[in-house]
Amino acid sequence: MGSSSNTNTSGGGSDKDDKKEDKGKGKDSAEPSFKEGDRVLAYHGPLLYEAKVQRIENLDDAWRYFVHYLGWNKNWDEWVANDRLLNLTDENVRKQQELEKNQVVDKSIKSGRSTQHKLKGSNAEAKADKDDTKSLVKGKKRKSQPGTEDKERRSSESLLVSQFPLTLKKQLVDDWEYVTQMGKLVKLPRSPTVDEILKKYLEHRAKKDSKINDSYAEILKGLRCYFDKALPAMLLYKKERDQYNEEVKGDVSPSTVYGAEHLLRLFVKLPELLAFVNMEEDALNKLQQKLLDILKFLQKNQSTFFVTVYDGNRKGADGSKSK
Repeated sequence: MGSSSNTNTSGGGSDKDDKKEDKGKGKDSAEPSFKEGDRVLAYHGPLLYEAKVQRIENLDDAWRYFVHYLGWNKNWDEWVANDRLLNLTDENVRKQQELEKNQVVDKSIKSGRSTQHKLKGSNAEAKADKDDTKSLVKGKKRKSQPGTEDKERRSSESLLVSQFPLTLKKQLVDDWEYVTQMGKLVKLPRSPTVDEILKKYLEHRAKKDSKINDSYAEILKGLRCYFDKALPAMLLYKKERDQYNEEVKGDVSPSTVYGAEHLLRLFVKLPELLAFVNMEEDALNKLQQKLLDILKFLQKNQSTFFVTVYDGNRKGADGSKSK
């Protein structure tokens, strides 16, 4: 997501205006501006993200709100002040889109998200699979050893987080909305599958530079392995589990059934997985640059790799062309 500072500098208000607003948050602010369950737009750095108010509290005569950014891991959940939130209106959505357009031209913004929250390892929808998540990074995670906090901090400052393409962020939010709010699923098996997408990417890289083809082949092999192990453990929403049990049986690999939608979810999880890999910082940065290149490939082919229509039926062929 955006820049780390919890002080919003992109809302257009001056310091003097902020001070006036702070003064207005005293005992006169008897009622909160938002209530639990409200869908809002929340500033994070220079951008606005759709979020849901989960808890509210009055601290020192000022209301604050605990928000979950829709489509993002719970690692990003945080307490925010009133001035970081906007009502979810058409006008404010247009403001959100305008900020995103302005952000595209600025490639140098760093993530810097606060690292006070410890990484969870699995999202709220997959708590039942916590043991599977731990086994995914077995042998990599070092509990109570020096350097663990640095690795967690390294995760939150990941290049994958700071340079995640904006159009793919929206894809994630839409995906979350369809599945968890509307009860619609991606029809399986997908076309192209994750396996086919990774093969297409390798062909794409081979045309650009055959000399580094082998290194990318190894990375894609590892990414495919990560996907197959991570999908049942941490990439599925609760409503998708029955579908998974129906479609993935025996020796069938998830990467031959699922497509770009679930592959993109893996990229959201990769920062926390890579944080526990025994790898030098320089080598990790190079790996992340290559993973970012794969993300850009997904973005370039977004209209053909991702479905445009989700369906309420659990079985069926690719739903990208029909309801």
